[in-house]
Amino acid sequence: MTIASPRDFLLSLYQTAVAAVSASQCLPAFLPPPPSGRTIVIGAGKAAAAMAQTVERHWQGELSGLVVTRYGHGARCEKIEVIEAAHPVPDAAGQEAAKRILAMTQGLDREDLVLCLISGGGSSLLALPAEGITLEQKQAINKALLKSGAAISEMNCVRKHLSAIKGGRLGLACAPARVVTLLISDVPGDDPRIIASGPTLPDDTSCAEALAILRKYQIGIPPNILAHLESGAGETPKPEDPRFARHSHHIIATAQHALDAAAYYAGTQGVAAHILSDGIEGEARDIGLMHAALARQVAEKGQPFHKPCVILSGGETTVTVRGTGRGGRNAEFLLSLAHTLNGHSGIYALACDTDGIDGSEDNAGAYYEPASAQLAATHQLSARLMLENNDGYGYFSALDQLIVSGPTRTNVNDFRAILIL
Repeated sequence: MTIASPRDFLLSLYQTAVAAVSASQCLPAFLPPPPSGRTIVIGAGKAAAAMAQTVERHWQGELSGLVVTRYGHGARCEKIEVIEAAHPVPDAAGQEAAKRILAMTQGLDREDLVLCLISGGGSSLLALPAEGITLEQKQAINKALLKSGAAISEMNCVRKHLSAIKGGRLGLACAPARVVTLLISDVPGDDPRIIASGPTLPDDTSCAEALAILRKYQIGIPPNILAHLESGAGETPKPEDPRFARHSHHIIATAQHALDAAAYYAGTQGVAAHILSDGIEGEARDIGLMHAALARQVAEKGQPFHKPCVILSGGETTVTVRGTGRGGRNAEFLLSLAHTLNGHSGIYALACDTDGIDGSEDNAGAYYEPASAQLAATHQLSARLMLENNDGYGYFSALDQLIVSGPTRTNVNDFRAILIL
């Protein structure tokens, strides 16, 4: 087995993984039969426009609707309107889209069908604060949570209890119509109630839990939001609510699907692939340290795998922001790995977000190779110092090792591949 270009091989793994979880590949098989009444398509997330486009291409019958996606992630649709809004911090465009989507659910009857298309990013894009809470307050709390290192499940618990549309409220608004929710999962564990804060699914978290999360991360709580949570005014509809009886949901694409596709491709190239997990969470720099230790063990001692091989993993890491640098969690992971390996021979790595955007930057992630350490030295760059400043983007940009794919219009979160030769 000979790999002429480790970088091209790792890029092919990433591209294969992303293609496997695209809406065009995954969605058609889950479309329900047309109803006797109307079909309304609504949705939110980074994949929402591509999902809507796929629905239009395969739907037998009339339909109309509205979906909201991130700026730059749109796709051309003829019958379903696509609105673009801000992510990861919500804006007025997302708030207006949420109002219009909620309005579309009014006046439906039992013969109608609501097809809801949900993917990661929907929490920010479907922004409709609960009564008495302002968009500016939600923006401030969202920013603080993003910097705090909170897990996605914790962030979305808070979001649900400050919202007028998430945490199942959109689903109840569709009554008495039948609701079918199709989801592309970006959360470890693939819990559909966490994806985009579960706008059409019942919720089993509480106001008390949301309040505890804000206090855990020492996030300032305005008096009106404190009262909203302490009084229970923000409580979400629960699983036993009979109004969800005619609802169904299907997770159509996950991180595991992406990893399986990449592993299969590696096998066709004669490289053994080992999937660690599809749901790794924790600080990105700590996960990088762990992956580096595992790669060294394989390279030096043939344990627990024999080289040549590729180690794959997915999930959603977090970054507790302490510095002033640029970069998302994948660049942070790879910078930590680069610092730990320090040019160790025979180890190459790629870490990218499957949506094509690492955090809020213009890159999907980055690439690392043994020569990176020497190249960094020639640029007088310190991986340790730049890691302390959360500046993975700056490090890999200087080395010309950023991976820029542009929006992929899908999202199953982190994709990591470490090639050991």
